[in-house]
Amino acid sequence: MDQQKAVSSRQAGVTLIELMVALAIVAILASVAIPAYTDHVKTGRLPQATNNLAAMRAKLEQYFQDNRTYIGACAAASSAALPAADDFTYTCPTLTANTYIVKAEGKNAVAGFTFTIDESNNKKTTAVPTGWGTASEGTPITCWVRKKGGAC
Repeated sequence: MDQQKAVSSRQAGVTLIELMVALAIVAILASVAIPAYTDHVKTGRLPQATNNLAAMRAKLEQYFQDNRTYIGACAAASSAALPAADDFTYTCPTLTANTYIVKAEGKNAVAGFTFTIDESNNKKTTAVPTGWGTASEGTPITCWVRKKGGAC
């Protein structure tokens, strides 16, 4: 009877080995999930830039139709003002009478991405973070990268 009482009075619980195995499994899952989630967040924010660049192109073409030049566009008071900064900073590094380039440079979660568009609707990705394509090696990708690996 004493043996039966000793067995039934044992406390049920988790052993240290079981706890260590569970923590190891959680660590392995986190090491896979966190980078995948980070890439998913980046992929979700890229359309901000591409949509704003496409809209900016339309504004610049309208500005050209009204003024017969691109000079003076991209200014805050013009009808072709640059979009407000979000996850990207927008600039017009080239703005002549007949040509323009609008650039979107990523910051925060999308730092390392740089997209451009010009008057001929040439869309380029001139910089990407490591692992996202070949633009980081100095060769622009002739489209806007939307997925890891340089896919457009």
